[in-house]
Amino acid sequence: MTDWVSTGHLPTAAVVQQLVDEAHRRFTPVEEGELASYIPALATASPSHFGLCVAATGGQLFEAGEAAQPFSIQSLSKPFLFALICQAIGEDEAREKLGVNSTGLPFNSVLAVERSGEGLSNPMVNAGAIAATSLAPGETAEAKWAFIQEGFSRFAGRPLAIDRAVYASELATNRRNAGIASLLSEQERIWFDPVAATNLYTRQCALSVTARDLSLMAATLANGGRQPCTGEQVIGAVICQHVLAVMVTAGLYETSGDWLYATGLPGKSGVSGGMITVAPGKGGLATFSPPLDEAGNSVRGQLTARFLSERLGLNLFASRSEGKA
Repeated sequence: MTDWVSTGHLPTAAVVQQLVDEAHRRFTPVEEGELASYIPALATASPSHFGLCVAATGGQLFEAGEAAQPFSIQSLSKPFLFALICQAIGEDEAREKLGVNSTGLPFNSVLAVERSGEGLSNPMVNAGAIAATSLAPGETAEAKWAFIQEGFSRFAGRPLAIDRAVYASELATNRRNAGIASLLSEQERIWFDPVAATNLYTRQCALSVTARDLSLMAATLANGGRQPCTGEQVIGAVICQHVLAVMVTAGLYETSGDWLYATGLPGKSGVSGGMITVAPGKGGLATFSPPLDEAGNSVRGQLTARFLSERLGLNLFASRSEGKA
């Protein structure tokens, strides 16, 4: 049997912590970006919040700043939902039903669904994530929710709960996602009641996490699906490959190419200011900083990921020349 894993390892613990501390010092003064305003509860976040955590596949944690500050997971839920659905129905069926190609459009684009002709997009954008939510096992909305919440908690290694204020705020401003679900229903690309599926997707986006939680969730994807601290095999190793592949192509939406060019790693962002980066075989990085760029990605999070990718030697495309000159 072939082991399809990334080789190498993180530097020593002292070096990793030193670089994590340096990243926090270096990027704390950055004041660029704006808070997400279309969800009222997110518009009240503090722009000064900045925390980061690196989780090694062996379970070691390296933190700086407000790594324990709770915030709603938002779109960072998408790769973990996709992983759980692949585990439940098989990665080939998930690909056939959801699509995996980048849309090149914003995360909440209706045009992306219409333009495909078949209602396909990918699980990293809202349309694909709502469709993926509808595929969660269970005959009722509550059964599906139990599957999602329990699965996310297994990734984090602890029970995750909903931020009720964020959930209520999103439900009150959820018209665009409701329209996307309705369009998916017209194209027969949703497999549960569209209103209920939208509400379930909204509920999962309101799960409360910290940068520490997310670093371990990302490290689970880096570790062949095994949670570094609990030792539980949350998903299969082959499924991790497919999840990371879609993160590479669509994790930062229309700026995914720029992200990959800068970091050489799978990543995912969320409008609450969270961001994850996965270094296969090595570990996961998570950051929390609410100010976003025009594409909805954390400004400090992107700077941190690029800095640590370079300094920790994480870029998947980096190599040294060897042999004769």
